[in-house]
Amino acid sequence: MTNPSTEQSFNAHEFRRALGNFATGVTIVTAVSPEGEKVGVTASSFNSLSMDPPLILWSSIKEARSCAIFESASHFAVNILASDQMDMSNHFARQQEDKFAGIDWEEGVGGAPIFPNCAGRFQCEAYDKLDGGDHWIFVGKVVAFDDYGRPPLCFHQGSYSMVFGHPGGTAKSDNEAAKITSDGRMDDHIFFKMLQAVRAYQASYSPRLKILGLTLIESRTLLVLNDMPRTAAEEFAAHINGPLPEVREALLNLTERGMIAEDKGVFELTKSGLAGASDVWDLADSYESEAFEGISSRQMSTFLDVLHKIIGT
Repeated sequence: MTNPSTEQSFNAHEFRRALGNFATGVTIVTAVSPEGEKVGVTASSFNSLSMDPPLILWSSIKEARSCAIFESASHFAVNILASDQMDMSNHFARQQEDKFAGIDWEEGVGGAPIFPNCAGRFQCEAYDKLDGGDHWIFVGKVVAFDDYGRPPLCFHQGSYSMVFGHPGGTAKSDNEAAKITSDGRMDDHIFFKMLQAVRAYQASYSPRLKILGLTLIESRTLLVLNDMPRTAAEEFAAHINGPLPEVREALLNLTERGMIAEDKGVFELTKSGLAGASDVWDLADSYESEAFEGISSRQMSTFLDVLHKIIGT
């Protein structure tokens, strides 16, 4: 019998998209070299490994400039980001001379920087380094940790996300179930309703982008560059609501397809990219008409006013 895992030839971009179905947390891993040079990188490869001894792992691409410091460091720290630390994630994903300038941090075990207001923190001594193809897998033995219980920042299918408990995930007693049903607070809570609405909207809209051969983050990239031409990746990453490494991946994919051109670190749409952005707008407008069918223009105007008020625009 043929083993598909050994015979199939993978398309790298499609493989990455498939991996994006696995939701992950977002961390900043830090360390300091024997010479005192600090390093910090945004990583979603963190995972638990062992309880006895207490081991965790994460991985770094071998060619990364920071990798040599992690290889030589005696300790490293994993800072699990909270849901309101998206800017921290993007900040440490950028290449810059001093990532720690202007950042609130303190020295942890072995000198590895640790940050306040995280969801959790793990301070580790270097335990092992394993070869993982184009990555090094770093294993750390946890020597100290903090559990703040804050909602974590997550990443799924090219976008930042947040975690909410699944209504069917926890068994409730009859009394507890009756109380939840009688209160019905989530049924009328605006915040939860907005989240449900966005998820329902994207669940139907995202698959339609496959017609155009685009991921959600690639389509957002085209639309942002259509409105903000000649822009650096760092400047419009926030508008795309995705981690900077994924934005760069989308830019690379679209550049290889001839839809985007780069000039000294800034990007703009090519003729093909402008046509692609137009196609995305057509698809978005078509789905909007379908999704809001039966809603009057007056209701839509009020709805948009409410959204602008919440956003602050």
